[in-house]
Amino acid sequence: MIFCIGNVLTPDELNWITSQLLNGEFVDGKITAAVGASVKENLQLNANSTLANELNKVVIQALRRAQPFQMAVRPKIIRPAIFSKYELGMKYGTHIDNALMAGENYMMRTDLSVTVFLSPTSSYTGGELVIESPHGEQPVKLDAGALVVYPSTSLHRVEMVTQGVRFAAVTWVQSLIRDAHQREILLDLDTAMQSIFEKHGKTPEFDSLCKTFTNLLRLWAEV
Repeated sequence: MIFCIGNVLTPDELNWITSQLLNGEFVDGKITAAVGASVKENLQLNANSTLANELNKVVIQALRRAQPFQMAVRPKIIRPAIFSKYELGMKYGTHIDNALMAGENYMMRTDLSVTVFLSPTSSYTGGELVIESPHGEQPVKLDAGALVVYPSTSLHRVEMVTQGVRFAAVTWVQSLIRDAHQREILLDLDTAMQSIFEKHGKTPEFDSLCKTFTNLLRLWAEV
C-alpha cells in the first residue's frame, strides 16, 4: 500500500530545515547505497554532522506525532533520516532498498520506506519518486512537508531533476506488524473506531471494534 500524508512538518519546521540545508555539508550519495550505488546520482547531508543530528530530531518528532503515520505504519524502529539533494541532472535509477540496516546497537528489517518532501513542487522540474506496484508505476511528487510511505519491497527510482533543486528526507521503518495485509486491516479498524467514536461516542459497536482491534494487535505484534 502506498500512503500519502500531508503537512507532517509544520511551516516553521519546514522553513527551518530548508534554511539549514542551504548551508549544509553535502557528500556523494553513493556512500550509503549498496546494490543501488551504480545508479545513484545525488548528494546527501553528512550524516556525522551536528546539523544532520539536529534535523533528524525534528523529522522523527514529526513522524511520531503524526497520527495517520502511526496508524498506517505501527513503527517499532524508525531509522535516522538521510537528507538528500538532487541538483540539475541528478537522479536515482531503479533500485530496491536494503532488506536489513544496521545502526548503533541495533539491526533492523526494512518493512517500509518513507520520503518526506522538503522542496515546493514549483521549485523544481522532474524529480518524481516512481514506485513500481502490481498496478503499474506510481509517480509521487508531493507538496513540501508531506510524505509518502511505501513497501520497502518495491522497486523504485527518482527521475532526473531538469530544473531547480530537490531536497528530501528519507528514512525506513521496521513495523510492529510485519505483514502488510495485517497492517491494512488494523488501519481500517482503527479508522472505523475513530469515526464511530466521533459521531456517537462510546457505544457497544465501538467497544466491539475496540476489542477486535486490540486482540488482533496483541496477536500480530512483534515486540
